[in-house]
Amino acid sequence: MESTEAQRSVLRVVMNRWKVAVDAHRPEEVAECFTEDAIFQGLRPYSVGHPGIVQYYDSQPLGLTAEYEVLETRALAEDVLLGYLSVDFSFTDRPTIPVTLGVVLRRQAGEWYIGHYQVARRD
Repeated sequence: MESTEAQRSVLRVVMNRWKVAVDAHRPEEVAECFTEDAIFQGLRPYSVGHPGIVQYYDSQPLGLTAEYEVLETRALAEDVLLGYLSVDFSFTDRPTIPVTLGVVLRRQAGEWYIGHYQVARRD
């Protein structure tokens, strides 16, 4: 099944919320985009749950921003959505880091959250 506009819309709502919090350097708000038991794999060793996500984003430099493009989506189940994105993390004092990002969104109590997040550098 190919991406649908409804799937892309759900993914954009979640990722826009994530982006706003990342760009504003608000680690607690970033973590609120994730499920309580989210598996998080940034560019360092992975963590599980909000404390690791807060710690990861709190350690990022001020001025970090994220620009993303949705590449693909797939509905894995009624309340589970896979997203594949291209993301550029920009800094004020160093080169941009281009990555691909895979996320699995889960709907809980009518709201969508990131349950799995994994990045890989792209060249």
